[in-house]
This record gives sequence, C-alpha cells and structure tokens, in this order.
Amino acid sequence: MTDLIYADLHNHTTASDGEFTPELMVLKAKQAGISVVGITDHDTLDGIDKALDAGKKHHIQVVSGVEVSVRFKRSFFTGTLHLLCYFMPDMLEKQAFVDHLNHGMAQGRGEKLVRARVAEINRYFGPSGEQPVLFRDMTYGDIARYSANATRRHFSLALNDLFKIKDRDLINSIIGNSSRAYLPSGIDMSKAVELIKSLPVLSVLAHPAAGSFPGKGHYREVLPPFETVEKLLPEFLDAGLHGLEINYPGHTEIHKARLFEVADRYNLIVTGGSDCHDAVDRPPGVEGIDQNTFRVFKEKLDSIKKMS
Repeated sequence: MTDLIYADLHNHTTASDGEFTPELMVLKAKQAGISVVGITDHDTLDGIDKALDAGKKHHIQVVSGVEVSVRFKRSFFTGTLHLLCYFMPDMLEKQAFVDHLNHGMAQGRGEKLVRARVAEINRYFGPSGEQPVLFRDMTYGDIARYSANATRRHFSLALNDLFKIKDRDLINSIIGNSSRAYLPSGIDMSKAVELIKSLPVLSVLAHPAAGSFPGKGHYREVLPPFETVEKLLPEFLDAGLHGLEINYPGHTEIHKARLFEVADRYNLIVTGGSDCHDAVDRPPGVEGIDQNTFRVFKEKLDSIKKMS
C-alpha cells in the first residue's frame, strides 16, 4: 500500500506521546517510501523545528501541524475529538502566532488536568475507592515521569508498568470515556472556533469514524462512534472546518465511502495519515494520500496563508 502513498499527514513524536524522536520520525517516513510527512503532535509545537531540519537533511518534505484536543460534555457524548491544524513552517518564526496557538492549547491539558484525573481515579479505583483496583493511590508523579505533556497513553503506561495491570479492558475501564473517573481533555469548542477563525491554519477533523472500527485495536481506542461525530460535525462546519481525515488505518471502506460523501457535500478537502505512535501497534507509512490529493491540500494551505 505504501507505493500509493505520497504524503502521510498524521504522525506523533516524543514531543507528545510518540515513540520516535522528530528526527527519527522523518527518517522512518522516508524509509517507508513517503515523500511528505506531517508532524502533528498532541497540543504541542515542540517537535516541529527538529523535524523540519531532519526533512532538509533527508530530502523529505515536512508539513507543520498540531493535533488539537477539543472537549465535549453533552447529553449524548462526554469526551474528546481531535482537530488537526496545519500551517506553513514560517509561521513558527512569528511569535504572535506561536504564542496565540500555545496559549489556546495550554487551556486543554497540563498539570491541572492530570492532577484532577489522578484524584478521580483514586476516588473510584484507589485502595479506598468505591471499586478498589489499585494497590496504592496513584500520584501525579506516576504520570509526570512519562511526560510533561501527559495523554491517555501515559496513564495506560503507568497502570501497566507501575500498577502491574496487564488487562487492556481493565485499563480502559479505568481511563476510558465510559469510566466514572473520566474527565475529558482539550479546549472548549468555543476556543477551537476562535483558533480556526483567527489563525492561518488549515483545520481537519481527525479520524472521524475510527470509533466505529469493528473489533479491538489501537485505532479505535475510546473514540466515539461515527454517529456521534456526525451530530457534532455541524459545529465544526460552522467554525470553518476545511477538511476531513478520511484515509486512516482505523476506517473501514464503508466509512471511507460515507466520509467522501460528506466531504463532497460540504466542499471539504481530503487528507490521510498513519497516526503513527510507535513501530508495532501504530507504525508509520501505512496510510496517507496520493500526490494529486496532496496537491489540493497544499493549494488550500497556501491560500489560507495568503489570506492571513
């Protein structure tokens, strides 16, 4: 399949919760036969400069981006959706842009959220909790040791490594969306709207149907079913959404067809990517878009930059 992939626009590095450094992520993409690689860490820009330098070294184009977490607490859904925001690399030289984006994203993650999540986990699953599972209370340090930009993956690692919980279903029952201890991460939708409308970013709704992936798998994780995302899609469209991530490892052919219909109906561009986090469970170079589709993406990104 990699011979059909020109650009893989969704990848994570050690700047958030990926296994590869930014430099190694770029090299892995090149080794997979990819010509363009997107760096889209969760709620941080920290890995992009190093990736851009590696792109020049290895003669592979790097697309700058970030995967922004957007939280919802609705009667039909409490959880987080992800918005891929791409921008031209020279925007990193504009301090006002960087500060604006960083300030917005910082409201959705960080130590305060981690501490609140830890407290809720102990409340329900600690040794004195309503459903004791942990042999001791979890601490903020248990999570912070893995990353200063903690995600669900780091909670999972802590439960596996420090609390010796190997059952994936049990881990998910503690940190998943349906857990009583669950607190969604991310910025409010109103803040996401402000970022899309005020900054020269190309916004793409990430993996819209991955939550409906049949069976178990890392691509499904705890994302909501496609029907839930469809209910929230009008809010993203009203915000000025530019595209949908359709080519994705956790999308079935049936869901891809439905998403192509949505993209056509609302004149949205199409993107795709591997959502690489590591070498085994979520490897690089397994999904993406062809050269013609990337050309449309790049033209749209250029036009947004020119309008800013």
